[in-house]
Amino acid sequence: MVLAAWARSPAHNAARLRVVAPCMLVEETLASTPGLPALAVEAVGADDPRPSRADVVLVVEPAGSCGPVPRGQISAAGGAAAIAALETAFALVRDRHAHAIVTGPLNKAAIHAAGHDVPGHTEWLARACGLPDAAASMMLWLPSAAGGSDGLGVVHATLHESLRGAIGRLATADIVAAGLRLAHVLPALLGRPPRLAVAALNPHGGEGGLFGDEESRLVVPAVRALAAQGLDVAGPLPADTLFLQASRGTFDGVVALYHDQGHIPVKLLGMHRAVNITLGLPLVRTSVAHGTAFDLVGTGTADPSSMLAAIDVACRLAIAPAAVRAAQVTAL
Repeated sequence: MVLAAWARSPAHNAARLRVVAPCMLVEETLASTPGLPALAVEAVGADDPRPSRADVVLVVEPAGSCGPVPRGQISAAGGAAAIAALETAFALVRDRHAHAIVTGPLNKAAIHAAGHDVPGHTEWLARACGLPDAAASMMLWLPSAAGGSDGLGVVHATLHESLRGAIGRLATADIVAAGLRLAHVLPALLGRPPRLAVAALNPHGGEGGLFGDEESRLVVPAVRALAAQGLDVAGPLPADTLFLQASRGTFDGVVALYHDQGHIPVKLLGMHRAVNITLGLPLVRTSVAHGTAFDLVGTGTADPSSMLAAIDVACRLAIAPAAVRAAQVTAL
């Protein structure tokens, strides 16, 4: 997926792309995967200034040696290699050798097998920045299928945790923080102020308290607080109809209250063109919006569309006004 995207990405015209991975693994993948173009592979240093090209993969080796990685399997070696690559990519941005991180999917079982007690990329990056897990929000960006600057952004008020845990700790402040982060980043993608909505937690929006009181206790105060900031925001709206309205252009951004509430509709609408964006951190990080799909390893059938979109969005956010990026942090 990464190598297919490297060969097809138009971002080489505007950015210096690098792949952070063991050179040997990149070469083995190119040699053993049908359908990939014949790409040269060259190791480069962190401070190498040369531009990237579609026909030569410029590789930055992760710090340390992780040993052989079994392909297409959940393994401690694979988890260790993934975290080593993430550590190196973070160091590149921290030391100002790069402006953004674009990640592939991360297998949570593999990183746990490698001894890393972290739910995923989002929380790892928050901790690396010296911030609590809750400082970061996960946003899914679905570019319009017709192209142009339109699209739908969905930010999550809770992250990778059980549904029981997410509902138990959901607070008005979480919803407000997620909404502010969404409102700050969407103008850089849309080119205009966004129209926002906040999802209800319970079926039918709680039916006036018959199905739960979280709407009146938690969500309504959050919507009022967001509106008081001058945002165009509606809610709480029942999620089963809210995403239908959003898909038709009524809203540009939605605050979802838990993982699947936001992920399922976005993936149904266009999983392979969706992008995962981390908000709330002093760096730009985007990712694909799908999982590892180990069953596709070595087949040459993995779709690089989401990776291509993630690279494009990273480039756009990296050159966005500094005020937009800073607001993602100060809105914590």
